[in-house]
Amino acid sequence: MRIKRDFYTRNTLIVAKELLGQYLVRKYKGKLLIGKIVETEAYIGPKDKASHAYSKKIQPSKDKLKVIEENWNRIKRYVEDKEIFIKRILRCKSCKVTKRNLAEYLKGGHIYIYLVYGNYYQLNITTFKEGYPECVLIRSVEPLLQMNANITQIEILPKGPGKLCQYFKLDNSFWGEDLCNSKRIWLEYGENIKENGIIKAKRIGIDYAKEYKNKLWRFYIKNNEWVSRK
Repeated sequence: MRIKRDFYTRNTLIVAKELLGQYLVRKYKGKLLIGKIVETEAYIGPKDKASHAYSKKIQPSKDKLKVIEENWNRIKRYVEDKEIFIKRILRCKSCKVTKRNLAEYLKGGHIYIYLVYGNYYQLNITTFKEGYPECVLIRSVEPLLQMNANITQIEILPKGPGKLCQYFKLDNSFWGEDLCNSKRIWLEYGENIKENGIIKAKRIGIDYAKEYKNKLWRFYIKNNEWVSRK
C-alpha cells in the first residue's frame, strides 16, 4: 500500500527512522525497481548547519521572493497555500532560499534531488509542514529482486546515495515530484523495524557543519549488509 501524506508531515527525526524498512518503488520502462530502505539521514534546516537551507548571512526578503517567483511554475502545483508558504519562508530570518533548494520547502512527501560534484544525484524526501526546509536523505536500499534474478545481474548496487540514484534511474526531472501522487516513483509500506534494530550514528561528509556534525541523525538497520557505512 502506498504511503500517504500524513506519514511524511511529522517530526523529521521520527520520519527518518520510520522510513527504514519501507519500500522505494520506481516504475521504469514497464518494470518496477523496488528497494527496502536501510539507511537514512535527517536534515533539519535552517538551524542545522549541514542543511542547504542554512546560511551564515541573512538573506534579504526581496532576494527570497525573487527566487520563489522565478521558480514558481516549477512548484505551484505542489504548494497548497502560496500565501502561507511564502509567509513561513520570509518569517524565517536565517533561512536561505535558492533555485536548487526550493523543493526542500515543500510539505512532506516531495522529492528534493540535486547533483553532487557534477557527478551523481542524491535523493531526499521532504518532511514536516509546507514552508519549512526539512528533509531526509535516502542513503541506501536493499534491492528486492524479481523471481529468477540474482545479485550478480545488478549492474549498479544501490549502496550509497549516488549509486542509489543510478540504480533507480533518477535525475533532476524528479525535482519536486510528489511521492503521494506520482505514477513513476512512490513509497509503499514494508517492514516494521523495531527501535532495538536501529543504529543511530553521525552523518557522513559534513565536517564543515561545526557542532551539527556530531548529531546522531543518521539511522540504519542493524546488521544489514546494504548499509553504506557502519
